[in-house]
Amino acid sequence: MASLMQGRLPINQDVLLMQKGMLLRKVRSKSWKKLRYFRLQDDGMTVWHARQAGGNAKPSFSISDVETVREGHESELLRSLAEEFPLEQGFTIVFHGRRSNLDLVASSVEEAQIWMQGLHHLVDFVTSMDQKERLDQWLSDWFQRGDKNQDGRMCFPEVQRLLHLMNVEMDQEYALRLFQEADASQSGTLEGEEFVEFYKALTKRPEVQEVFENFSADGQKLTLLEFVDFLREEQNEGERASDLALELIDRYEPSESGKVRHVLSLDGFLSYLCSKDGDIFNPARLPIHQDMTQPLTHYYINSSHNTYLVGDQLCGQSSVEGYIRALKRGCRCVEVDIWDGPSGEPIVYHGHTLTSRIPFKDVVATVAQYAFQTSDYPVILSLENHCSWEQQQVTAQHLTEILGEQLLSTTLDGLLPTQLPSPEELRRKILVKGKKLQTLEEDLEEEEEEVLESELEGQQEAEPEPGAQFESEPLELSPRSKDKKKDKVVMCPLFCSPICCQIMVQAPISKPESVLCPKQKSKPVMCPALSALVVYLKSVPFHSFAHSREHYRFYETSSFSETKAKSLIKEAGNEFVQHNAWQLSRVYPSGLRTDSSNYNPQELWNVGCQMVAMNVQTAGLEMDIYDGLFRQNGGCGYVLKPDFLRDALSSFHPERPISPFKAQTLLIQVISGQQLPKEDMTKERAIVDPLVRVEIFGVRPDTARQETSHVENNGFNPYWGQTLCFRVLVPDLALLRFVVEDYNWKTRNDFIGQYTLPWTCMQEGYRHIHLLSKDGTSLHPASIFVHICTRGELEGDES
Repeated sequence: MASLMQGRLPINQDVLLMQKGMLLRKVRSKSWKKLRYFRLQDDGMTVWHARQAGGNAKPSFSISDVETVREGHESELLRSLAEEFPLEQGFTIVFHGRRSNLDLVASSVEEAQIWMQGLHHLVDFVTSMDQKERLDQWLSDWFQRGDKNQDGRMCFPEVQRLLHLMNVEMDQEYALRLFQEADASQSGTLEGEEFVEFYKALTKRPEVQEVFENFSADGQKLTLLEFVDFLREEQNEGERASDLALELIDRYEPSESGKVRHVLSLDGFLSYLCSKDGDIFNPARLPIHQDMTQPLTHYYINSSHNTYLVGDQLCGQSSVEGYIRALKRGCRCVEVDIWDGPSGEPIVYHGHTLTSRIPFKDVVATVAQYAFQTSDYPVILSLENHCSWEQQQVTAQHLTEILGEQLLSTTLDGLLPTQLPSPEELRRKILVKGKKLQTLEEDLEEEEEEVLESELEGQQEAEPEPGAQFESEPLELSPRSKDKKKDKVVMCPLFCSPICCQIMVQAPISKPESVLCPKQKSKPVMCPALSALVVYLKSVPFHSFAHSREHYRFYETSSFSETKAKSLIKEAGNEFVQHNAWQLSRVYPSGLRTDSSNYNPQELWNVGCQMVAMNVQTAGLEMDIYDGLFRQNGGCGYVLKPDFLRDALSSFHPERPISPFKAQTLLIQVISGQQLPKEDMTKERAIVDPLVRVEIFGVRPDTARQETSHVENNGFNPYWGQTLCFRVLVPDLALLRFVVEDYNWKTRNDFIGQYTLPWTCMQEGYRHIHLLSKDGTSLHPASIFVHICTRGELEGDES
């Protein structure tokens, strides 16, 4: 079986040396460092490890699990061991999803290079594989598991064991007949292509053949016109069906003669249905396709809470890895809690807890490196500033020096804007969100005066006399009011810079001399240098929607706990919608979520909240919904809100949506499943009893769930053939989640896989839904086959 992959795998010297095996030191912590013998299997697709060469080996990882490989100096853990192991000998294997990184140290720099270069080579190969090659790899992995004695061939008892691993409950006589038919060499074993033929016999799709024959006159092929009819009538492709049919035949028909004759065989038809074009997710919605020139307030923004944590909120580990993972998965707003640290250097951690600490400058350097690897659109640093005056200055210095040109430190054109800029205008810019001493208007006035002063410098060189008072630019010292009352701030007698005396207080100051300077006992709450870096995202406390309209500006943003936000939705849902049309809102999880669990983001999106922050390190239903929304638009982290959530005069209320003229009826026929995995692969003898549940998330009246019955003892090719029906009032806000579970009448069902997508990205017709794991990684080739149909309702239609 390994020969299947070896025939396509471009072998180089590094790969050959990896296949011979090598002793590497596996590092989990400063105290856990153990030698292990790692070896790339002959298939070139799986790495196994043992305690020593020739020892009892077990699978370590598949190449398809690997996202990238980093050098030693990029690993926090290996850097902490730099005195013990040279960084050049270390490297880190980073996996897809939430699986922990694997830190390894080789015996020499040369051996480390062999593994790093070899893994990069293999990962590039896997990434470029087509659908057939991915299937071959999957079969190769299974062959490796089933070939217990690793002799490159499988006898019938090994095949029986493998069938159980693959979730196949099959009559022994029938299985033996398929085995013997596939054994062309009559050796009593299956090798390479023989195993492929055995698999093909197992995976015949009668339900697909039935659909094929419904449109094929001879049952052997679909002519161009027959395929056009299928695309128009079943797949709802409309006027583009004719041109699309030619494209799809050319893309998926395996026979060259079939392509020339413009016909589609059953194999080509199945290839189309299993492809991206046959996927439930509309491929036209995958790249960036939305208008990216509207103000930031008009977008949902992928946002992370306590981004530095990779564990829970009480004792979890703080790591720059949290920022790397968040940014690489498309987060555009990351949170940084800054506290005073040793040696005058600010640190990042969850204050007043046992979570570990990381230097702030390391976080900034990480953001600088990874901010735009996934998306070019702006990144927001949400600062929770708990630092003293002195360390705030260090914070500002690190932001300025490390981020450089990436940091947005003034308005885009130096002029006062009338609305927030767009993601397009802010491409590859990092914005600071936080508290600010004064208004943006005052900042720009000061900048203008500084330019004028620099031009006049040299014309007036007179030195001030000690104790003299000099008026600085007016500073607003009272809460925002309609007449924008201002007071003058003066130079203190100790000759501090005027800007050092500009502080925000809670009431108007009648005597400017009473302002305290930093050299006196009471210090201003915020350092001006850090304040100046907050441009478009000034944090302000929320009092009421009326107060915000009266006193706040469009560049001021408020944060809400999930509890407060949910309360406001019930009390003033329409006002919340209107508020979010002109001002940014950030919602964060309750402080009681010490386990880093998440809330359902949907009800916050329903009122147009833009930055709904999640604990992205925690998998589950809530993150499935979150990932589902941001899967569209190139995964760029910005999704344009529906038009009724972008209107400051909108009448929309999510608790009482009045849009039945847009209501849709959704019919989902759940037909069959393919190669469903077990949740626990250690249970060799247990075969899953799968069921499918479809969940709708949207406005409250639309939220619903229905499920099929379960199929006993068949996770390989279960058939349901059941239709579920939903009525959806506001499709523009709806998301669909397909969940496959292993039915268990004694306890809770075991999770098998899921897939979540926005209604607006759904394709109708016969579609495959390719399942994802709890971590959101592919479970290829696991899928479910469905038929989707929607129909609109007229106003007043209650049928």
